[in-house]
Amino acid sequence: MSSRHRVGIAGSLVTASFSAVLILSCPAVADDQGPGSGKGGKAVDQAPAGVQLRTLLPEKISVDNSSKKTALTATVKNEGTKDSGDIRLLVVGFDALRITSVQGCSAIAEKDLPKGSNSGFGCPVGSLGAGQSKSYAVQATYDLSKAGKICLPVQTADGKKTYWQQGPVPFGTVNPSPNAPATPLLLGTDNKPVAPGGDELPKTGVGRDVLPLGAAGAALIAVGAAGVWWSQRRREV
Repeated sequence: MSSRHRVGIAGSLVTASFSAVLILSCPAVADDQGPGSGKGGKAVDQAPAGVQLRTLLPEKISVDNSSKKTALTATVKNEGTKDSGDIRLLVVGFDALRITSVQGCSAIAEKDLPKGSNSGFGCPVGSLGAGQSKSYAVQATYDLSKAGKICLPVQTADGKKTYWQQGPVPFGTVNPSPNAPATPLLLGTDNKPVAPGGDELPKTGVGRDVLPLGAAGAALIAVGAAGVWWSQRRREV
C-alpha cells in the first residue's frame, strides 16, 4: 500500500471519528426516540361516545451532559371512530425535568401550575378526527443529579374535563454516564443520579407518589392510582 493511500485512509478515519463525536454530543431528536409509548397513561373523565384519546411519549430520550438539554416528542391521538371535539394538551414537568418550550404552545402561568410541578405548556389541539394524531416538539432541561417526571393531560378546551392523563411518569437511567457526551434516559425508569455515592434518589419537592394541590384539597396521584389533579382543580375554581 502506498504512503499516499495510507494517509488517505487515516484522514477518512479521523473525519469519521469527529463526525461520531458531533452526533453523540447532540441532544436526542424525534428520529432517535424509538416508538411512542402510552406507559403511565389512564382514562379519567368519560369521553364522548366514539372518542378514545391517548398520548404517546418516546421510550427513550438523551440528555446532553454539558448543557443538560434534551428534546422529546409529545403526541395526542384519537383512536376512536368519531371526532374528538375541541381539546387541548398540557405538557407539565416535575422535579429534575423542566419544560422550556413546546412548539406552537403557550407557557402556563406559575400560579396555575399544580403544586410540585416546575413548568408547563398548554397546546390548543382543536378537533382530532377518527384515527388522527398531532405531535409537538418539546424542549427541556434535565438535572441528572435528581429524579424527573413528565405529565400529559388531555382536556376539553375549557379545562373542565380531563379525558386522559399520562403521568406523572419518570424518565431516568440506572446506569449514569457522567463521562459520556450524553446520558440516555428511559420512560418509566427512576433516575439514578450522576453523582459520587448517589445510591439513593434525593428527596425533591413533595412526596414521590402523591402531589397535593394545596387549597383545593385535591391530590395529583402518580402512575397507577385514581384521580386527576387538573380536572379536580378546575372544578374547584
